[in-house]
Amino acid sequence: MLLTVTPEKARNNESVDVVIVGAGAAGVGIGAVLADLGLDSYAILERDEVGASFQQWPDEMRLITPSFPSNSFGCRDLNAVTTDTSPAFALDREHPTGGEYAEYLQAIVDFHDLPVRTGVEVESVQGHDDGFVLHTSTGIIQSQFVIWAAGQFGQPNDNPFPGGSHCVHNSRVESWSAFADECVEDPIVIVGGYESGIDAALALADRGHEVVVIDEEGPWQFRGPDPSEVLSPYTSQRLREALERDAPIALEDGIRVERVDVEKGTFDVIGTDGASFTTRNPPVLATGFESGLGLADEHFEFESGQPQLTERDESTTTPGLFLAGPQVAHNGQQFCFIYKFRQRFAVVADEIAARLDIDRTPLDEYREKSMFLEDLSCCEPDMCDC
Repeated sequence: MLLTVTPEKARNNESVDVVIVGAGAAGVGIGAVLADLGLDSYAILERDEVGASFQQWPDEMRLITPSFPSNSFGCRDLNAVTTDTSPAFALDREHPTGGEYAEYLQAIVDFHDLPVRTGVEVESVQGHDDGFVLHTSTGIIQSQFVIWAAGQFGQPNDNPFPGGSHCVHNSRVESWSAFADECVEDPIVIVGGYESGIDAALALADRGHEVVVIDEEGPWQFRGPDPSEVLSPYTSQRLREALERDAPIALEDGIRVERVDVEKGTFDVIGTDGASFTTRNPPVLATGFESGLGLADEHFEFESGQPQLTERDESTTTPGLFLAGPQVAHNGQQFCFIYKFRQRFAVVADEIAARLDIDRTPLDEYREKSMFLEDLSCCEPDMCDC
C-alpha cells in the first residue's frame, strides 16, 4: 500500500537501526535484549498500550503456564521474558490475569527505559535499498532491520463458517460474568474445545449457566507432552474438578459446526451428521486466530499456514525482516508459549548485532541462563523438551 506523504509527515521522517512492531511479550522481551546489547538506535511501535492483547483478555482468564520465583535456582519463571525477572515474584501470582501480566511488561519497559511508542499504527512496511520504510500514523521511519512481534490477538477467526458473524468471539468478551448476566436460561453453546473454549465454559458454568462445548476433535480426551496441541495440565485439572462436582458442562466431540442460522432471536448451531443445538443466547466462538501476519504477510513465504523462517528467524524472502513471538515455528514445532519463543529473542538479537558490528558478549548471559536456543534438535514434533 503506497501512501501520500503529507508535509507534516515528511517533517516526522526519521531513521533508526531496528524497528520492533508490537509491545507485547515478544516485543518487550526482544527490546530488553537489544537494550542489554547497548543498542540505542531502535524503536518499539505499539498501536495501543504495552501488553494490550493481555489487557483485552476476559477478566476471568489466567495464564495457563504457572509462574514460580525459581530464578535463583537456575530455572527461569515460565512466564518471564527476561533473564532476571519473575512475574510470580513481581505480581505474587502463580497464574496472573492478562491485566496483571501487562503490568509486569510495563515494569520491564520502565526498568530498561525501552523506547516504546504507544498509539502508533503501522500502516505499511516496504522494502528499501537500505532496509525498510515504515509508514505509520505519526510519520515515516526508515530502518535497517524490522522485527515483527505483533502477535495474533488482533486477528480473531470470527467467521469460520456461514453465520459466524452472529456469534461472539471469545477475544471480544471483556468479562464472562457480564456476558453471563446478559444471557437467558438457555444453554450457552461454545464452538471450540481448546484452552479458550474450556476456559469460557468453566467461567460460565461457575455462574450457573448450562454450557455445551462443540469440537470436532475433542482435545479434552487426549494427553500429550506439548500443551500447544492438547489442553494444558492447568485447564485439564480445572475441567476434571468441575465435572466431578457436576458442573453443567456438556462436551460434544466428533461434530464439526457447518453454520449458524438465526431466526426471531433464536440461534441454531448446525453440525455434521444432523447435529443441531438451539439456544436464545449468542454462541461463543473459541476458534482461535488467523494464521497470517497482517501487513507483513507479503514479506514472508508461507507453507501450510506457517511463515517460513531461516535458522535465525529471518524471513526466507525478505532479508532483514525477523519474526518474534507465538508464530515462530521450526521442525514442525510451534514456539507459541512464552517459555518457548523467549528462547529465540537472543538468537535474533545476535544476528542483528553481528550485522551491525556490535559487541555480542552481553548475550553470553542468555546462553548461561538457557535463554538462547540455537540447537533446534531438542524440539521434536512428538516430544518437545525445550
